[in-house]
Amino acid sequence: MKSRKTKSKAAMASKPDGKSEGGPIWTAEDFADHSNVPRGTLSDFVGWETLLRKWNKSINLIASKEIDAFWHRHAFDSFQLNQYLPEKWDRLVDLGSGGGFPGLSLGIYAKQRGSCEVHLVESVGKKTSFLKTVTRELKLPVTVHTDRVENLAPLKADVLTARAFAPLPKLFAYAAPHLKEGAVLILPKGETADNEVESAREHWNFEVDAFKSATDPAASILRITELHAK
Repeated sequence: MKSRKTKSKAAMASKPDGKSEGGPIWTAEDFADHSNVPRGTLSDFVGWETLLRKWNKSINLIASKEIDAFWHRHAFDSFQLNQYLPEKWDRLVDLGSGGGFPGLSLGIYAKQRGSCEVHLVESVGKKTSFLKTVTRELKLPVTVHTDRVENLAPLKADVLTARAFAPLPKLFAYAAPHLKEGAVLILPKGETADNEVESAREHWNFEVDAFKSATDPAASILRITELHAK
């Protein structure tokens, strides 16, 4: 890949050992090299980071100790979900979007594809104001819902994502009304993934494939299909 000159503020803020309290320090160039995104897509990620840094001074979107780890801990951690998306999808729903992880990353990817839409669900108004600002300024194919997921009419998702939203048993209950038949759930999970899967099987039938996270050796990505209540 050709070298890019784009650098993030995180590069200037890095500690001597190349790490922050939130994880490894990457620059925008590091992210581009690992994700192989086109220049236009990289520009959108840079725009997102810039807005996040600005808004995070007054709204707690992510922990301040993690801001310098944006490119690895948040951007790339979110972007890695793309490889688990089905070949064809029209609508993706992200629950508990917060600062946009992974929803905004997938919205940027949807813009690159040019043929699908993303819905972000977040109940905190200040956070949805941020999500709407990023969506507007980057011209993303994203709709932001300021509400609790259980209050929304069915969103008819082909794909559903959520990061740190709820344990699987509760997450499935929230997600089920919003899934099309044959929908796929792509869920980043930490060390409790196996226990959550076993607990969820008490009330749900589903197939699961687990993949090791590219950003955390203790974490995994769960790809859930054929979800139905028992």
